[in-house]
Amino acid sequence: MRVLLLSALLTALLAAQPKTVDDGFGVLVHVPAGAFKMGDNFGDGEARERPVHTVDVDAFYIGKHEVTNGQWRKFRDDPGYNDPKYWPGGRPVPKDQVPYWTMANNHGGGTPDSDTYPVIGVNWDSAVAFCNWLSAKTGKTYRLPTEAEWEKAARGTDQRRYPWGNTIDASQANFVGTQPYDTVRPVGFFEKNVSPYGAMDMAGNLMEWCSDWYSRDYYASSPRKNPKGPETGVYRVLRGGHFFVEAFDSRTYARSAAWPSFLGHRMVGFRLARNP
Repeated sequence: MRVLLLSALLTALLAAQPKTVDDGFGVLVHVPAGAFKMGDNFGDGEARERPVHTVDVDAFYIGKHEVTNGQWRKFRDDPGYNDPKYWPGGRPVPKDQVPYWTMANNHGGGTPDSDTYPVIGVNWDSAVAFCNWLSAKTGKTYRLPTEAEWEKAARGTDQRRYPWGNTIDASQANFVGTQPYDTVRPVGFFEKNVSPYGAMDMAGNLMEWCSDWYSRDYYASSPRKNPKGPETGVYRVLRGGHFFVEAFDSRTYARSAAWPSFLGHRMVGFRLARNP
């Protein structure tokens, strides 16, 4: 009887978990704790996306959208931007070195009517600095999602190829050739591009930074519980496809990586994760 009561209490607590939160920097959606199978179950990807393996992650929140220019500007204009304590290695990226901010054809944040477009050209160091600054502002723990968290948030537990299902077309995502000039769309532009938990644009538009170091062979040795990637590396993980690759590269289990301090990525942005 006691076990049944405890189980019922736990179920009630989980059901009471808010499905979304907003601390003033955008809506985040709840991803419940539990296991899912991670990796290329369709057999159409790369060796780095295999083997399929079971991963169990704790509950977390993830951004409903990629971080926008409007949200990034709050950090960029804040005196805390230049505070070394927020930056990996204590080295703030000079604002005038961030590319694309003043480029209207890429909807940079320094151009008119750009607030709802995702910020681009932000390297991994800058994304982490934003998370650290936001944590200090809100008193909550903001961070980049792990690679495992990102994949679960994108595909749920039924091993779907894309966030909404197993096929893709130009009405569902932003990939190469869907517009005359290949660049970002506003966040949430594609209403069908929504994951099982309510996160949007997790296929196409932009690749997104994850917290993990990248290893081609990590899946073969990944722990089951809350994997966080290898302890060291050269590149950081990127997920999600982008506007300048084919639709196939927007699969929920597709893996990419880049040097974390490189600022030249027109196709890269990020979304937030937050601890409950």
